[in-house]
Amino acid sequence: MYRIGEVADATGLTVRTLHHYDEIGLVTPAARSTTGHRLYADADLRRLYVVSALRQMGVPLAAAASVLDGAVPLGEVLGRQLEYLDEQVAVLSALRSRVSGVLASLERSPVDSSDLLDLIRKVNAVDEVARKYFTNEQLAGIERRVDPQQASETTRAWGELIPQVQRAIDGGVDPASAEAAGLAERWMALLQRFHGGDDEVREGLYRMQRENAAEIRRDHGGPSPEQIEFIQAANRAR
Repeated sequence: MYRIGEVADATGLTVRTLHHYDEIGLVTPAARSTTGHRLYADADLRRLYVVSALRQMGVPLAAAASVLDGAVPLGEVLGRQLEYLDEQVAVLSALRSRVSGVLASLERSPVDSSDLLDLIRKVNAVDEVARKYFTNEQLAGIERRVDPQQASETTRAWGELIPQVQRAIDGGVDPASAEAAGLAERWMALLQRFHGGDDEVREGLYRMQRENAAEIRRDHGGPSPEQIEFIQAANRAR
């Protein structure tokens, strides 16, 4: 039999935690000493180790108790926990995306405190639009591919490329020319950074652009229909 202090040292749990487990009936000591001190048997220690393992995976105490008492299969509890963790990953990924968007915007054009709220609102608006066209898993993949530095570099690259395409159009450049092919190649490479070759993400990107073209062009300097048509023609030619 082990006293509570010995159990705390062996398991890494605090005495306060062991008291709590006893009070809620999760791990109840096998006996008490003549002076009323809790005494734990080997079976109690094994139960404590299982509880600790489940807690390290984020399983709530109530669910851990259900598993230990045989009321709920371990696989069912871990399956629910995995779904919860997936949801939290999606939430954190969305938050990270928003922070990254604000950071990239600040790197392109620093703002003072009076403009910061408007900037955050714009970034949040972009995030809300994106969620209409991409799943949480797809957004997480995009976030992994495009870190804040890459996002800033990509934005700068678009800012250079779109005016170049417009100058080519204004100058009457043939979409079948080598110059147009070079512009189209750079255009598609920038899109590749975003969709990573995923056909579903690519289609979501194109659909988002089609359905929000005016807002994207007005608020973010996106391409005009004429520019997109030119690039499409250049792609067909090459």
